[in-house]
Amino acid sequence: MKALFIGGTGTISAGVVKHLANDPSWEIFLLNRGNRKDAVPSGVKQITADIRDEEDVARKLSGMHFDVVSDFIGFDVNAVERDYRLFKDMTSQYIFISSASAYHKPAAHYLITEGTTLSNPYWEYSRNKIACEAFLMEKHRDTGFPVTIVRPSHTYDERNIPLGVHGDKGFYQVIRRMQQEKPVIIQGDGSSLWTLTFNTDFATGFCALMGNPHAIGEAFQITGDETLTWNQIYATIADALGVELHAYHVASDFLAEAGKAYGYDFTGSLTGDKSVSVVFDNAKLKRLVPVMKTTVPFHKGVRIALDYVLSHPDEYEEDPEFDRFCDNVISALDKAQQEVIDHR
Repeated sequence: MKALFIGGTGTISAGVVKHLANDPSWEIFLLNRGNRKDAVPSGVKQITADIRDEEDVARKLSGMHFDVVSDFIGFDVNAVERDYRLFKDMTSQYIFISSASAYHKPAAHYLITEGTTLSNPYWEYSRNKIACEAFLMEKHRDTGFPVTIVRPSHTYDERNIPLGVHGDKGFYQVIRRMQQEKPVIIQGDGSSLWTLTFNTDFATGFCALMGNPHAIGEAFQITGDETLTWNQIYATIADALGVELHAYHVASDFLAEAGKAYGYDFTGSLTGDKSVSVVFDNAKLKRLVPVMKTTVPFHKGVRIALDYVLSHPDEYEEDPEFDRFCDNVISALDKAQQEVIDHR
């Protein structure tokens, strides 16, 4: 069988590609700009193109047919409209990577299923994913377009440490703050529930949906089974680093307002996602994929990631602006708290 992946070298897709690279029943093609050829396993075929250049892509794929096409970098309706034009007669299954952040916010119930309403007024990213799903399902109903919707939650790999609050350059500065024994900001009181999934576990669920006729016209959330509080997540990271965690809890609404001066969209990433407790019911996926389970719990996954991160410091960049943001927020709140105490 043949599969074409748009992208293929990101956190989620790389796990899928590595999983399939060792499966002789699949022939894998990646369509991307070729910027990370070193991350592509041997035997995987590369088609160098920019998916946004529709004419060039159509020319390079002319005469080809795939059992599965999946776009890992489609973030708005324009992207899926283009994909529909390109692939409607070229594939037996189109898998769209949506997002679990598309589920209703505020949550009506902590337990999330594929039937939970899609609505997120706080984050444009999520609203775009919802619009993509709506377009694709309409095409499925009207024309039989063979779409499958996949909704990952917070997926990470050996190159990434999952966090709630960080700057534009990612997680690395938070790790540095932990190593320097500086206070680390955690949204809210840190007690909200969250689900983390290592990308190899995600790949197990995703690959089992590929070519599966029961997946056509359906949506599946693919997450691990382990549920942690954010306090547990940060404490596990600190423990793996061998340092004491100095947690500093800050209300998400305050972070959203304070972050505006720095260009941070904490309204979307926190109020629209990570500050809300979510627990995923994966029964629908497991009916098709009985082997789906968490094989890399977070206390193991974070050590895999830290081993890589700490041994490849040249791949990560410190973020002094986010460091100043943390210090300024903590200083302002400490001052306000002291004024309250003095007033008493």
